[in-house]
Amino acid sequence: MIYENTPEITTERLILRRFTADDAEALFEILKDEEANTFLPWFPLKNLDEARQFLRQKFLDYYDERSAYRYAVCLKADNKPIGYVLLTDDESRSLGYGFKREHWHRGIATEAASAVAERIKNAGYDYITATHDVNNPRSGDVMKKLGMTYRYSYEEQWQPKDIAVTFRLYQVNFDGDAKRTYMEYWDKASVRFVEEM
Repeated sequence: MIYENTPEITTERLILRRFTADDAEALFEILKDEEANTFLPWFPLKNLDEARQFLRQKFLDYYDERSAYRYAVCLKADNKPIGYVLLTDDESRSLGYGFKREHWHRGIATEAASAVAERIKNAGYDYITATHDVNNPRSGDVMKKLGMTYRYSYEEQWQPKDIAVTFRLYQVNFDGDAKRTYMEYWDKASVRFVEEM
């Protein structure tokens, strides 16, 4: 596996780069929106101080690690963050993303996440996963466009919001091992099932 820490990526419309401390205001604009936050795990940010803390904890601190994929997604026009794509550093290797509402339904999430997934694949990772709330099927559509396939559904008491959410797990195995499925969510869940998709 190649170890790399958030190498810059460009696509047709986007620059994917590391966040910097100067991006706190842009991140606040992304994460303060209650509707955009509905399907994100954290509460909407209330002020710029919270944005600075979130930026440090979720992005900047990871840039000291040996390998990380935690991107600010920016339009080429102004290189200002309109969203993010990140890969968790645990065994799930979960791909997550969030975007400002005015950039929804324009293919930007797919364009950004696809570029990051390709970079992860080329670095030698054997798989990645992603999950979405069953009430947010559009996120599942992005996962399908990345070549991910549905594996199972499970209920979780989602933190820090402390609400019961049913998630669908998607996965793509870059090494061709079609049988591999990340099972930790299934094993921990008391409510779990496979849907007809």
